[in-house]
Parts: sequence; structure tokens; C-alpha cells
Amino acid sequence: MVMAQHLFRAFEVSERVQDAKPVFAGRVVQKRIADLPAGDVLIRLAFSSLNYKDALSASGNRGVTRSYPHVPGIDAAGTLVHCADARFKVGDAVIVTGHDLGMNTAGGFAEYIRVPADWVVPLPDGMTLQQSMALGTAGLTAALCVDKLLHNGLTPAQGDVLVTGATGGVGSIAVALLGKLGFAVTACTGKPRETDYLHAIGARHVISREEVMQGSAKPLLTPRWAGAIDVAGGELLGAILRSLSEGGSVACCGLVSAAEFPITTYPFILRGVNLLGVDSVRIDHGKRREIWRKLAAQWQVPHLEIMGKVISFKELESELEAILEGRGKGRRILDVCA
Repeated sequence: MVMAQHLFRAFEVSERVQDAKPVFAGRVVQKRIADLPAGDVLIRLAFSSLNYKDALSASGNRGVTRSYPHVPGIDAAGTLVHCADARFKVGDAVIVTGHDLGMNTAGGFAEYIRVPADWVVPLPDGMTLQQSMALGTAGLTAALCVDKLLHNGLTPAQGDVLVTGATGGVGSIAVALLGKLGFAVTACTGKPRETDYLHAIGARHVISREEVMQGSAKPLLTPRWAGAIDVAGGELLGAILRSLSEGGSVACCGLVSAAEFPITTYPFILRGVNLLGVDSVRIDHGKRREIWRKLAAQWQVPHLEIMGKVISFKELESELEAILEGRGKGRRILDVCA
């Protein structure tokens, strides 16, 4: 009962009507443990991180979050303070990403969360809580994309690998991880001013979206990429599929540009290319734990210190706005204790 009345800080987004239109704004409020949803596990958070989906939730996107007031944050890392599941014990360091966290369940922009035990992954050996949130959903997604490409036969000897949205969270981590694994990475970006940043995290070449799109009205383009990781969708994904080499694969994990894309069957039936879908929200629990263990060991992502910036609650709203406006770069880690 005492714990239930315990107060903690959370960044809560509320809705109000202004000029007959809904307006959404966030602020740091005091909440009680009793306000949290039901769950097997209560976690005292140390860090969260910022993602595009969080920015959508904070701006009132009903496709992400149905009702307000709401606490966003699809990533969380901290220590168990209560557990009703034998798989864990009080004091365990854990990670929570995906599922419904931060969407319609109170999320990681708070000092506490309560969730089902099935959502929880133990923090793997060799990784700190802060490092886990420097990766977060973006890192898990990038690693799942790499994993699918490797399982589909991609090797460094086959040629260049393209990464779109390369300055974003998924893109930055994908560039760094592929570079670590020996691939020649071409980073595609709409931000030419970030060329030095992309080279610093592992890109061998940096090109514009327009260069990837050149001639994209044709059913097939000159083969350029052995593989690709795409966060954009839309016409860019169509152009990538048209320019994959024989048997090449693209791992698709986003729709920043559009959900639909123009394509014919020619790349599939004349070059045998593969379109690989990647979901980091509801993946098998065993696979989720496997990827996190890899990220803590043989797939340790280099250059996280270049990509990541630690922020406090005071900076949260402006950083979310930057993501929505396309001004985000790399990763933003929320220190919920600051």
C-alpha cells in the first residue's frame, strides 16, 4: 500500500481543444505507482530513449496512441523493484522494448513502469543500462535487419550495401554495425551536411536520395546494391528493388516516406531479388533475447558515443519536435534520474 502511493515523475502528454481543434502538449507531472497499469513487473527506470513513434505519440497521432493523457516512451531500461514472475527477481537489470509500451500503455518517459513479464528481457552481460538505450528499439530493429540479410546469404564479398535514412536512429546503427561486420556501406541521406558524421560511424560512401532515385521510372535499373536496409518505403524502396543485384535483398523496416511503393514483378522474376519484412514490436521472445545478446557481444555497435546524446526531461519536448521535423540525428537517451 505504501509503494502504491509512491510519487514519481513522468512526461505526460495531454489534449485540449483550441479554436475547435485538438492541441497536444507534454509536461512533467507527479504520478503515483497506483496510476500505472496492471502488470507482473514493476521497474524503476534509469534510462529511456527517443524514437519516431514517440514523437508521433507526443503529437497526438491516433494511429499510435488512442487516448490521452498519456506517457510515451517505447523503450525502457532499469531495475526490478517488484516481480510476480519466477523468471525474474528483485534487483535484476532489464530492458523493455516493443509490444504496447509507450503506445497505449504508459511508457518509458517516467521513473517507473509496470508491464507484463513477457515483455521483459534481461540486460545481457557486457552491456550497461545506458548502452541498451543508446540502442533501444532503433538498435534492435537495425540488428534484426542485418540478421535477416545475413540469413538470406549476404556477404561482404557480394558488394555494396545501401542504408537509407542513414542519419536517423535505425540508419546510424545499421551503418555502424554493417561496417563492423566488414561490409562496404553506402549511406543514403537527405542531409548532405552530415557527410562527415556518416563517414565517422562507418559509411564508405554517402549519396543523396535523388541519386538512388535516378531513372526510377524504368522497370529495372543498373544493378548497384548487394543488399539494403530501408526505413523510408515509398518511391525510394521501389527504386532500391529495381537496382538490387542478382539475388540481392532489402530489409524493409519503416515507412518514413510512404507506406505504399511502386514496383513491378520484373526485379523479382528477372533478378530473383528479395523483399524482407522486419518487425521489432512483436517478434518472438527468444529471437529478441538472441539479438540483445549479440548486441552485447560479437555485434557490439561501434561509435555509440558519436551517435548518442544523453538528455533530461527538460530537453525532451524540443528533441521530440526535432524528430518530427526531420532534424534528428543519431540517438537521444533520456536519463530519467536527471
